[in-house]
Amino acid sequence: MTDRFRITLAQLNPTVGDLDGNAARARAAWELGRDAGADLVALPEMFLTGYQTQDLIRRAGFILDAVAQVEALAAACADGPALMIGAPGMNGVRLHNSYYLLRDGKIAGRADKHFLPNYNVFDEVRLYNRGDIQGPFATPGPRLGTPICEDAWYPDVAEAQVESGAEVLLVPNGSPYFRDKMEVRLNNMVARVVENDVPLIYLNMVGGQDDQVFDGGSFVLNRGGALALQLPVFEEAVAHVDLERGEAGWQAVPAARPVLPDSHEQDYHAMVLSVRDYFAKTGFKTALLGLSGGIDSAIVATIAADALGPQNVRCVMLPSKYTSQASLDDAASVARSLGCKLDEVSIADPVHAVEAALAPLFDGHAPDLTEENIQSRLRGLLLMAQSNKFGEMLLTTGNKSEVAVGYATIYGDMSGGYNPIKDLYKTRVFEICRWRNAHHRPWMQAPAGEVIPTAIIDKPPSAELRPDQRDEDSLPPYPVLDDILIRLVDEEQSVADCVAAGHDLETVKKIEHLIYISEYKRFQSAPGTRLSQRAFWLDRRYPIVNRWRDGG
Repeated sequence: MTDRFRITLAQLNPTVGDLDGNAARARAAWELGRDAGADLVALPEMFLTGYQTQDLIRRAGFILDAVAQVEALAAACADGPALMIGAPGMNGVRLHNSYYLLRDGKIAGRADKHFLPNYNVFDEVRLYNRGDIQGPFATPGPRLGTPICEDAWYPDVAEAQVESGAEVLLVPNGSPYFRDKMEVRLNNMVARVVENDVPLIYLNMVGGQDDQVFDGGSFVLNRGGALALQLPVFEEAVAHVDLERGEAGWQAVPAARPVLPDSHEQDYHAMVLSVRDYFAKTGFKTALLGLSGGIDSAIVATIAADALGPQNVRCVMLPSKYTSQASLDDAASVARSLGCKLDEVSIADPVHAVEAALAPLFDGHAPDLTEENIQSRLRGLLLMAQSNKFGEMLLTTGNKSEVAVGYATIYGDMSGGYNPIKDLYKTRVFEICRWRNAHHRPWMQAPAGEVIPTAIIDKPPSAELRPDQRDEDSLPPYPVLDDILIRLVDEEQSVADCVAAGHDLETVKKIEHLIYISEYKRFQSAPGTRLSQRAFWLDRRYPIVNRWRDGG
């Protein structure tokens, strides 16, 4: 047995359903490992199919195609290092989330996931069968245990594999981002290392898939939990890990350990990456959005420009008779700072035409929210018309505070194909805008500097659908609103809990009511970047029809 063993870790970005493309990327990584003298090349969980596949994995033809690709990869990678890759596996009629060892032109082994997550965004109990805990894989170097993602969050699988002879744990992951998750991962993986007294390699995928973003950040831990290597977050990376065997057993040779960004940068990078991948993986090249002169559309324009390049983002101002000159100036300033094209389409005449058409029916009824929504829906109609005509994807711009309480118009400003700030509360929108103005990174394609004018950040938020309108006319101040929402939505606290925290009872009950009656809007809303553990859609699933209210 050799005393030195090199593993090439491929933290790469697959596309769900692109079996040929994902296989080609796996082979390219294998070639990099081969050229670097690797003994083994490893890719993340379910890399061949992309992750998560949801019900696509239930299609028999898809499963057969994926298994055929595994066999073809084995044949193509016969002359060189072994290859480990995640893909579906069949045991009779039982479907598994599996991890394959390919060596000498054939499938040399397979491990099946034992613990199937069934919470938050995961439905694996619905899709896969639980696999038996299997022993380690034999290699010319260390015996490798492979707890697959969730398997490593509990002691059982790692302990059983080490007791069966595993000398190193290699954990392939499809672990999606939520804020501050890296600390949670590290704590859990350190526990496995301390419990079993073996090194652990945590290999995560990277990239956006619908609402989820896989943030990479793969790492290697030596005995005692010492960090030997850390890969970057939100970026593809290939690293070569050298394992050496000494008197105490195997350990990883320490390598690069970059400082992880703070949570504002990670949130922002997640939004940029999710937009970039959503466009690339759906085939869209250019983005369109309504630029109002407000903070939400300004940050979405900035995210889009950083993701796609300013030349691929077109902004449209759609003024009404209530639009202030300051809003027109602020919108123009954002587009100019970013380098995006800005067009203007007035909604004044269309609003007049719709109001005239409805006048006979509305006669005798005082103007109300209906007339405000006509303006928003006409903006949505005009933007979608441009999206259809020019083949641009429309981005929508509602923050989590608005999405939570329904402070958005369905078929109006909620129109669009993707919403990067859907899981970002309004108070955090302000923080992210200030962060972006002060920071620039190589992965940003828009210019550095103050791309969102301070005037936009500082002015009172307004939808400008009636004279002198302010958001706080119908909602509590955003710091108050967001604290209530975090308690009711993210933390599932009761009305009484919110009151005990210092909030007014009637205000809390009003917000709770708005959350529940807005469910039907969220059910029809565009997908958006998941940044928390309680993002609307898969994390938080409530009925549309619901008569229960917390008595407080």
